[in-house]
Amino acid sequence: MKLKLILTVLMVVSSTVTSDDYVRPQPRKTIHLPWDSKLSSFPQQVHVSLAGDKHMRVTWINDDKSAPSVVEYGKLSGRYDAISEGETTSYSYLLYSSGKIHHAVIGPLEDNSVYFYRCGGQGPELQLKTPPAQFPISFAVAGDLGQTGWTKSTLDHIEQCKYDVHLLPGDLSYADYLQNRWDTFGRLVQPLASARPWMVTQGNHEVEKIPLLKDGFVSYNSRWKMPFEESGSSSNLYYSFEVAGVHIIMLGSYADYNVYSNQYKWLKEDLSKVDRKKTPWLLALFHVPWYNSNKAHQGEGGDMMEAMEPLLYDARVDLVLAGHVHAYERSKRVYNGRLDPCGAVHITIGDGGNREGLAAEYITPQPMWSEFREASFGHGELKIVNSSHAFWSWHRNDDDEPVKSDDIWLTSLVNSGCVDQKTS
Repeated sequence: MKLKLILTVLMVVSSTVTSDDYVRPQPRKTIHLPWDSKLSSFPQQVHVSLAGDKHMRVTWINDDKSAPSVVEYGKLSGRYDAISEGETTSYSYLLYSSGKIHHAVIGPLEDNSVYFYRCGGQGPELQLKTPPAQFPISFAVAGDLGQTGWTKSTLDHIEQCKYDVHLLPGDLSYADYLQNRWDTFGRLVQPLASARPWMVTQGNHEVEKIPLLKDGFVSYNSRWKMPFEESGSSSNLYYSFEVAGVHIIMLGSYADYNVYSNQYKWLKEDLSKVDRKKTPWLLALFHVPWYNSNKAHQGEGGDMMEAMEPLLYDARVDLVLAGHVHAYERSKRVYNGRLDPCGAVHITIGDGGNREGLAAEYITPQPMWSEFREASFGHGELKIVNSSHAFWSWHRNDDDEPVKSDDIWLTSLVNSGCVDQKTS
């Protein structure tokens, strides 16, 4: 009884809004996915992610401790001419014990190609497509997903767009200490996440820390391993990767970020290695937005912005994507709170479909740096056409149809004369 009371209190605290109160429209109901009765060794919750040049990581879970951690794969259905052995982990969380979590890196893989694969020597054959090696490349973007009817709409709409990589700026399952909700989330997203790489970073709903009992991010780090080691990071909470002429930095809003922190030092080193001739586009993702004119979570990103925005500005980051606020907003190019032609465009897209509903109230008057804002569920699509131009569009979930409500052509800072003007 005591344990149940503690968990109830923790969940209430975790979902409490720390900024001004606002009225949320009613969210759709949470999806309930009953556990199926397949064999204990049957692979479940399969998802793939990029893992260095021409390699991908396949992750899955089963309940058989003797099941092999292997992935068989090839370019023809039913014919696997390669096999990779992976690593396994598991974790316990109070009364919950996870299944056996497998991570296996496959490759080298050919670019822009379809591969057929099978996890653990059994189960259904799955297929994935590797990203292209050069432009054009398309990204789907949706944060704060959760497991509601709106989540399902968002995923259905993303499935309709021809994307190469999914970017998720935090708040995945909304398990909030109830670990079986991580399992149902894994099964909910498997159709998409097993077919295209999903690159994620953590949000506040991934913390799940219980003082004196449990460290933070245990579930997230165990289930969603990203290429942090491949990018020279010491933490799964922040890393970078490159794909088809784009360098993408995934930062941790809930990892230390002050100028003396490991994350700050890693970011500075990572940015110093960026070659804009090789990767003319430079993107950054993290959970808590720095530019936010919504009343929800107002000012929460200020400390991280003060520490890290000068680094991103000096490196001439083109586009910053964030979540956390359950609404959509796009800025003009901005730096240090002022319009700046060499600053980044900031997009808040924490409207994937979570159970907490939308953040419907905005500050008035609208700030000069804010270009477009709307409290609706939806997803974004970023198509980088070439080294100089990209097309961004945001698609509202309107009556279960993806309605394009905002779009803009972006010119890379490399082609705007800004990179040659970088400060020292």
